[in-house]
Amino acid sequence: MPTMPKSLFWARTDTAGAEHALLDDRDGLTARGVAVAVDPIPCTCRYQLTTGPDWTVRRLEVEAEGAGWQRSVRLEPAGDRWRVTTSEQGDLDAALRAAGHPPAGPPGTDEPDRLADAVDVDLGGSPLFNTLPVRRLRLASAAADTTHRITVAWVLVPSLAVVPAEQVYTALGAGRVRFTSGTFTTDLDVDPDGWVSRYPGLAERVPGR
Repeated sequence: MPTMPKSLFWARTDTAGAEHALLDDRDGLTARGVAVAVDPIPCTCRYQLTTGPDWTVRRLEVEAEGAGWQRSVRLEPAGDRWRVTTSEQGDLDAALRAAGHPPAGPPGTDEPDRLADAVDVDLGGSPLFNTLPVRRLRLASAAADTTHRITVAWVLVPSLAVVPAEQVYTALGAGRVRFTSGTFTTDLDVDPDGWVSRYPGLAERVPGR
């Protein structure tokens, strides 16, 4: 496994948790990351992400694990659709019910055709994945009010269910990008390379990482 020249670290601000990503963005993006969080139940989430030079996704592999359960999902574009492969061990739904949460259902999707319009992927709770459209659409240096509406394949955590989601990214200038999904809106602080330094209500980059 090759070493990576960059390291980014975020502390969660909505719950106890953190994310550490190792990456190479010299020709597209290759990234390996680990995220931990205690809500809705304590779990560890590991991912491997590869894009092309234009920052379109080539493959995403995610593994999530907690007490008594483990799940994985792999997403790969295959022509005009996405190939979605999953595995599951143990009983995540039992762990969620024991913690007072509703069941999550199975990982992946039973209807991959619903993802046909997705170009980017998004991983729940991870600020790294907001950089994919920011870099692909050059929003960090775009004129203020430049707006793009996109569809993403959104991987929910901890279930690893995959659903289509419409998102809107708007350049605000001065290192800020507005992110909107449904009724949710927040203004992301991004560095000159498009990496999120502050995601209000979710995470902040640890200085020097």
